[in-house]
Amino acid sequence: ILFEKNIEYVLISLADLTKDLVNAERCSIFIYDRNKNILYTKVAHGVDKIELPADKGIVSFTAKTGKIQIIVDAYSDKRFYPEIDKETGYKTRNLLTVPLINSRKEIFGVLEVINKKKGIFTNFDAELLLLSASYISYLLENVILNQKIKETHAKLIYKLSSAAEFKDVETSLHTKRVAFYSEIIASGLNNDKEFVENIKLTAPMHDAGKIGIPDAILQKPGKLTKEEFDIIKTHPTIGFKLLYDEESELLKFAANIARDHHEKWNGAGYPAGLKGENISLEGRIVAIADVFDALTTKRPYKEPWDFSSAKNLISKEKGEHFDPELVEIFLNKIDEICSIYEKYKE
Repeated sequence: ILFEKNIEYVLISLADLTKDLVNAERCSIFIYDRNKNILYTKVAHGVDKIELPADKGIVSFTAKTGKIQIIVDAYSDKRFYPEIDKETGYKTRNLLTVPLINSRKEIFGVLEVINKKKGIFTNFDAELLLLSASYISYLLENVILNQKIKETHAKLIYKLSSAAEFKDVETSLHTKRVAFYSEIIASGLNNDKEFVENIKLTAPMHDAGKIGIPDAILQKPGKLTKEEFDIIKTHPTIGFKLLYDEESELLKFAANIARDHHEKWNGAGYPAGLKGENISLEGRIVAIADVFDALTTKRPYKEPWDFSSAKNLISKEKGEHFDPELVEIFLNKIDEICSIYEKYKE
């Protein structure tokens, strides 16, 4: 229930339950954004989203003071903020608000119900709303914490990606293109939005392990010796060890990509010679994106292939180097791939 991809459904269900619990017409769950000094809704019956200044309205008063508010006649209360009614075309008659409080006893939002279907809101309704608020607060606190952790890890990924690019100056846009190509392929699998987002976010880290490869080998203009290539082939393992974190799903995702993007569907890849679906899905996706971009980009040791020739190579390697299903998706989305290719040419 705490997985972020399910939280919107959970909050809507809780808002529905809360509304019915106190026999109200609508329920809204507000979050306080300290940086913008506004309150905005995670859920709001009847509208897509509401934003209001943190110093306007009954909701804002509750967020500021932590005091429960039972308002019998909204428009007779000087604190009421009628602008929202004007924007939505909905008439607020009465309302009840309670604070959302985290484990540190800090107010971070407000739970509001509007328009009692019969009569007015009572102290008993307030007690019921407090029960809902305690559960909603627990859920949201975990979601907000997980989001902050994810944002921190995202920053780490971008910084490591920049460090890897700094060592390999010939490929300044390579990581960006690989991220977009990978996103396009992943979106064709009908995977959930979180998977597609994670692919786009972590694909740039596929070569993070190159940080551990000597510059003399990494930037050598000519053909590598067998010994030098054996050293290059250690970069997936280095990347995996660099990125892997047992407590972070995002970093584990990035680590899998770093480790697996040179594996081949037929088992002839490296570093582990994994075969077929033993290779992580994220690694199989980035493998196509990485090879296609490497083919179409100039390197110290080769000229770029034209778009059509690179596409044909990906097609030819279906079932050999690459996952057959992913190759079909790549080919079906070739117009989107071409758009990225044209937009981010070096």
